[in-house]
Amino acid sequence: QVQLVESGGGLVQPGGSLRLSCAASGSIFSINAMGWYRQAPGKERELVATISDFDTNYADSVKGRFTISRDKVTNRMVLQMNSLQPDDTAVYYCNAVNVRGAYWGQGTQVTVSS
Repeated sequence: QVQLVESGGGLVQPGGSLRLSCAASGSIFSINAMGWYRQAPGKERELVATISDFDTNYADSVKGRFTISRDKVTNRMVLQMNSLQPDDTAVYYCNAVNVRGAYWGQGTQVTVSS
C-alpha cells in the first residue's frame, strides 16, 4: 500500500504561482511513476503531469508553466505552477503507480481568481 497526502493548494490571482507537494509513505520502494491530475467542477479528471525514472510528461495546457519533480530521499513530489490562469482552477490529486495498481491522495483545491 502507498499513502499519499497533498498540500499547498489555495487561492491565487491570475498570473500568480503555487507549489503543490505530495508526501508518499508506505511501500514507496515499489513506486514506478507518480503524477498530478486535476478535476474541475463538471469535468472529467485529467492528467496534468507525470514523472518516472525515464521521463516527464505534461499536458499541453500546462507546458512551459508547470514543472514536476520528485525527491526519492524525502519521498516527496512537487508541482511548481507558474502563470496560473482561471482555467487551472480545480482539485489537484497526487497519483502513484506500482505493480499492484494506482493510488490517490485526497486532493487539494487550487482556485485562480481575482
